[in-house]
Amino acid sequence: MTRLTDHDTSFGPLTFGRSSWRPWCLVFSTGGGCEGHPHNSLTAYAFGWVARLNLPTRMKPWRRWVDTSHYNWKGSSGGYWDEYPREYGFSLSDGFLQVFLGAQTHDSVTTQSWCTHLPWTQWRHIRHSLFDEKGDHFWTEWSRPSGFKLRDNWTVRYAVKKECPAVVFEFDDYDGKRIKATTRIEEREWHFGEGWFKWLSLFRSRKIRRSLDIEFSEEVGPEKGSWKGGTTGTGIDLLPGELHEDAFRRYCDQEHRAKYRKYTIQYIGRVEQSA
Repeated sequence: MTRLTDHDTSFGPLTFGRSSWRPWCLVFSTGGGCEGHPHNSLTAYAFGWVARLNLPTRMKPWRRWVDTSHYNWKGSSGGYWDEYPREYGFSLSDGFLQVFLGAQTHDSVTTQSWCTHLPWTQWRHIRHSLFDEKGDHFWTEWSRPSGFKLRDNWTVRYAVKKECPAVVFEFDDYDGKRIKATTRIEEREWHFGEGWFKWLSLFRSRKIRRSLDIEFSEEVGPEKGSWKGGTTGTGIDLLPGELHEDAFRRYCDQEHRAKYRKYTIQYIGRVEQSA
């Protein structure tokens, strides 16, 4: 039987606990399949709590026969049952609504569910701006409606980004290898509400995020050269009044995390660009 939390409490057919995930959710499930839960059950999330009530089995999981008789490895049975739980109910989390209408196969063809982002809970992107080495405005791309001919023109955006004045720094990777980092200041703006609910932005402050985009001249971190690869680029949010150097120094002073370990890098200095 699958756990709900790290600290489940059970009383007969009822299991409950405090949940770090805080949706509004009510779902009936047949159990079975890869879920590994053998009973029909009713699960609810609310107010930071989750509870599951095991029920008598009145509905069977969804399943289909997969024919393998035409393969060399068909086996003695010539196939197998592909089984998944049926679920009915809803889940609402951070403005994302899911409605479960039957089999949950994790396959877009056979899964029976519907979902949407509620437009009165969403932020819509307004612009993406670039700033030069002094923090002065260089270029802005305004978001355009879906279907607009030049919407999200990646080629233009990439070309402009390369033309935007950047500041280059050197640093030593965790293994002492000296690497260059090319940095640019970016800023993005969002307004509240989408579609018919754009008017909600009249009553809520806009959201603006300014960050330092960082591109490395080669892979960084303990996993460079491996199948996973090291870090080739990243970013850091800017503090009020910060420019490239202060932000990159702060980035270097942080402890960084790779897949299997933590590591540090050392700031060296700014690389002066030839005119």
